[in-house]
Amino acid sequence: MQLASEWPEMRGHRPARTVSDPTAVRLKVGHTLTVTETALAFLEDASRRGDVCRPLDWIPEVYHPIGSGEAVIPDALLYYRHGPADGDNGSMLRAFVEVDRATMGPERLTAKLTAYERLHRYVPAVPGRRPALQDTKEPAVEEWRRRYPLFPRVLFVLDGTGPVGVENRISALRAGAGLLAPSRFLHDVPILVASLADLLQHGPSAPVWRPAHDPDQRVGWKDQSGP
Repeated sequence: MQLASEWPEMRGHRPARTVSDPTAVRLKVGHTLTVTETALAFLEDASRRGDVCRPLDWIPEVYHPIGSGEAVIPDALLYYRHGPADGDNGSMLRAFVEVDRATMGPERLTAKLTAYERLHRYVPAVPGRRPALQDTKEPAVEEWRRRYPLFPRVLFVLDGTGPVGVENRISALRAGAGLLAPSRFLHDVPILVASLADLLQHGPSAPVWRPAHDPDQRVGWKDQSGP
């Protein structure tokens, strides 16, 4: 596993850790299966609609530093081309996908919003140089801009409970989004929530997504450029 992590294709990924606790193993396996089920929903939906989303366009656990030794590691980074691969009218969409099976409390779930907001504004410091002495000819930029032309939208997929449990977690995300309202993050990045049951029944392209800041709306994830 350590050798594989050194391959160019695996750069930016965390080495897998060996888990020995039976409960932790069961939770990990269940989570992995749900993430895979979510990926298949996007792949099959793209195939039906003539869009382009292939297995290698779903990349698990890509490491994004946010300073102080911390990082944002989404369950998956999704690349999705809306429109045919050989056409000129298509557009490339990117999304951070977070799959929650109700194994964490609402506070931990909403903390993910804060982490993504930190990633959105995180500017790495130049080693050995104080920020006030940065070269004005090469102004520092946010770390994510080195990878993406636009910050990927954030998609929360909820599973593991019935409708009441899903609504409770959506309410928690709404409260968390409200705390971020003063920042530019919610204005620049769509944060959408859907249940896995809705994705499987209607497909990810259907208007089953609910903006975290206004969950009374129902939208399509590909249609959102910002709240």
